[in-house]
Amino acid sequence: MEENISSMKKLLLNCFFASFCLALASCGGGATSDPYQPDIQAYGLNYGSKATFFVGVTTLNPGTSFSATNCTSLQSAPSTTANYVSYTCSVTGTGPVVFSGTDASGKVIATQSFKVPNPQVAIYATIGTTSANFVVELNQPKAPVSTDNFLRYVKDGFYTGTLFHRVIPNFVVQAGGFTTGLTPKTSTYDPIALESQNGLSNIKGSLAMARTSDPNSATSQFYINIKDNTNLDYVDANSPGYAVFGSVIAGQSAIDSIAAVITGTASGLTDVPTTEIRIINAIRIQ
Repeated sequence: MEENISSMKKLLLNCFFASFCLALASCGGGATSDPYQPDIQAYGLNYGSKATFFVGVTTLNPGTSFSATNCTSLQSAPSTTANYVSYTCSVTGTGPVVFSGTDASGKVIATQSFKVPNPQVAIYATIGTTSANFVVELNQPKAPVSTDNFLRYVKDGFYTGTLFHRVIPNFVVQAGGFTTGLTPKTSTYDPIALESQNGLSNIKGSLAMARTSDPNSATSQFYINIKDNTNLDYVDANSPGYAVFGSVIAGQSAIDSIAAVITGTASGLTDVPTTEIRIINAIRIQ
């Protein structure tokens, strides 16, 4: 009798630790019970990237399925971690992501919430030979078109070698359209639709898209507000304003240094820094 009880205990322990009971079948008894919540982990939860979810089980009952909000094309993937099954999907938005598992009857048997952060880009620049580095965070939920546009140029390495070609003290600093010698750098993507009605304002430290008189003409050029410039915000159809899509979150002193340079006229352009302010690189860090 004692030997049989000992064997039963070992069977129960093996069931609990090896599969975490998400297989939903009873462990050697006959009666069924609610499963234990398995460990669920997520990696690569960045906007526009492929994320991987790991679920702490080894087997699944037929009919068990998983889903994830703000993530498309969820599919099973080979697991790189023992005693875990894994799934991948493409992250389509920032904010909450809920990963859930349901059984064949549609009952939720496992769920875990995660958060996708806003994208961040580090911009490494120089004023002559002096470093002027800063970090911007993009507001993807409120400015998805401008965010995607900016990230495409960053990914392509487009901003490397471009200049802060326009500096107006107590107003804005502008970059992303010219290289050394004020040579125009041709944009590689079509102009985007104006997103100035997104609730974001042209306040100090905000990042916005530069454009021509055509509201829907923004491409690669961007500017950073040196002070509150709410006069650049949307008013009406006749005064559509300029689209803010992010803000400086680190390195504001670098922006202040850029704004303080001496400017003049060159190649027919005004407010051009007399000391070259060059973007060495722009790299997505989140």
